[in-house]
Amino acid sequence: MTTNSPRARGRPRRFDPEQAVATAQRLFHARGYDAVSVADLTAALGINPPSFYAAFGSKAGLYARILGRYSAADGLPLDEILRPGRPVAEALAALLEEAARRYAADPAAAGCLVIEGARCNDPEARQAARVLSTAAEDRIRDFVAATQPEAAGHLADYVLTLMTGLSAMAREGHDLDRLLGTARLAGQAIPHALPA
Repeated sequence: MTTNSPRARGRPRRFDPEQAVATAQRLFHARGYDAVSVADLTAALGINPPSFYAAFGSKAGLYARILGRYSAADGLPLDEILRPGRPVAEALAALLEEAARRYAADPAAAGCLVIEGARCNDPEARQAARVLSTAAEDRIRDFVAATQPEAAGHLADYVLTLMTGLSAMAREGHDLDRLLGTARLAGQAIPHALPA
């Protein structure tokens, strides 16, 4: 005689999409977009592939949703740092230092999720990251152009290049002190790039 274990009664555990997005965000941030498979995601989320695709459409669709969440909650506070009336050199130096702090805040998920995503192999995910990266670049350029229009292009390029480097170095294991040292050194060059 075979006895079956009793089946649990009641409704199955409810899938929480917001919790799933938070879990997937940690996974993408820790490993990078390309290193995370759908199998990794479904295992981490405790769902099967059909449920995953029903909830998010695709890996890139989930990533786009994560990028929106990340930029709203964990991204650099551009509006606060680049507030009207703040001196350009002071604001851009503060932006670089805040980037260093955020990129080094969690060694298990170092760097910037947006910057790193803009280099992934999936064209759809890469484009979603580049939209946010371009918006940040435009915000920096517009801030500088409001008072120093002739310096706006090259200073925006300079700051974005440094932020990309800070993110890469954070992912390579550089700690906060090293990243802040680099950010502060870079910030010292900004006044020299502004017209007298």
